[in-house]
Amino acid sequence: MGKLKTLVVGCGNMGTSHARAYYKLEGFEIVGLVSRGEKSREQLSEELGGVATFSDYAQALEITQPDVVSINTYPDTHFDYVKKALEANAHVFVEKPLALTVEEAQTLVDLSEKMGKKMVVGYILRVHPTWAKFTEIAQTLGKPLVMRMNLNQQSSGSHWYTHKQLMKSMSPIVDCGVHYVDVMCSMTRSKPVSVSAIGARLSNEIATDMYNYGQLQVRFEDGSVGWYEAAWGPMVSETAFFIKDVMGPNGCVSISDLNKGASDDVEGHTKTGSLKLHHGSLDNEGNFSKKDEIISTEDEPDHDGLCLLEQEYFLNAILNNVDLTHHLNDAINSLQIVLAADESVRTGKTVDL
Repeated sequence: MGKLKTLVVGCGNMGTSHARAYYKLEGFEIVGLVSRGEKSREQLSEELGGVATFSDYAQALEITQPDVVSINTYPDTHFDYVKKALEANAHVFVEKPLALTVEEAQTLVDLSEKMGKKMVVGYILRVHPTWAKFTEIAQTLGKPLVMRMNLNQQSSGSHWYTHKQLMKSMSPIVDCGVHYVDVMCSMTRSKPVSVSAIGARLSNEIATDMYNYGQLQVRFEDGSVGWYEAAWGPMVSETAFFIKDVMGPNGCVSISDLNKGASDDVEGHTKTGSLKLHHGSLDNEGNFSKKDEIISTEDEPDHDGLCLLEQEYFLNAILNNVDLTHHLNDAINSLQIVLAADESVRTGKTVDL
C-alpha cells in the first residue's frame, strides 16, 4: 500500500500540530491544506515544503481525492465536514467533539461503518503516557471513585478571541469537558447515569444565552462520582486552574507539579510534571502504613509529540484494520454527558441519561 493521500482541514493550533505529524510519518502524504485564513495555510504550506492550499473544502476534496481527511476546524462544522469526507470514501480524523448532538455523532459513526472507513476522534489524553498511567493507577484505588478535575483559562488577546468564536457553538464545559469526562469513563469503565450542572455568564461579549463558566457533576452506575469545571475569559481566576485528582477506598492519585505557566498556554494543558500516589492504608496504631509515592513523568511528549502519537494510532487503525467500536462508543458517551450538563445548566434540573 502506498502513502495515504491526506487532506488537512483547519490550520490553527491543532491543525498545524497534526499536519506536522503527517509530514513526519512515512505512511501519510499531505496533498492539501484547507483554511479560511490565507496567512495560516500559506505559512504552514511553506513549513511543509510547499503543499497545495485551498480556501474551499468541497473543492479541495474534489481536486485532491484524498484517502484521509483530517478535520481541525470549529465544532459547528464537524458534522458536515466529516459526512462529506466519509461520502468521498476517505478515512477521517476529527478533533473533538465529533458533532454538536448525540444524534449527529451516531449518524457519523453509522456512516463510517457503512463505508468501511476508520474514524478517530481527537481525544489526545488517551495517547498521553502520563494520563494513561493516571487512569491505570485510578483503577487500583477500589470503587467507588471520586474524580475531581478542572481547566480554567484566563484568556486575553487572540486566546480570548478564539474562545469567543468557540462559544458561538458551545460552552467551555462542553468543549473541554469531553476530554475529562472521557477520562472518567475510562477510569470507571461504568455507565454514566445522571448529570447536573451550573453555569454563569461573566461577559457581555458573548451571546445572552451562552455562559463562560460551568461546572458539571456526573454519577455512574457503580457509585462513582465526578466533577469537572471550566471557564474562559479575562476575568477567570488562576488560583486553582488545574486540578486532576482521583480518590478511592484505597487512597488517591493526583497530577501535580505541573509546569505552572499561564492557564491559557496550550502546551501547559497536557504537561504534568509528576503523579502523586497516596496510599490510604493505616497500621495498627492508626498511622499511614506507606509513604506517598511520586511517579516522575518528566520525559513526556510536548503538544506536537502527542499529536504524533495520535496520528500513529490513526495510521495503525487504518493499516491493521483495528476495531474502533470502543473508541467511538466512548466518544458518543462523553458527548452525551457534556450535552446533558449543558441542558442541566439551562433548565436547572438534573438530567437522567
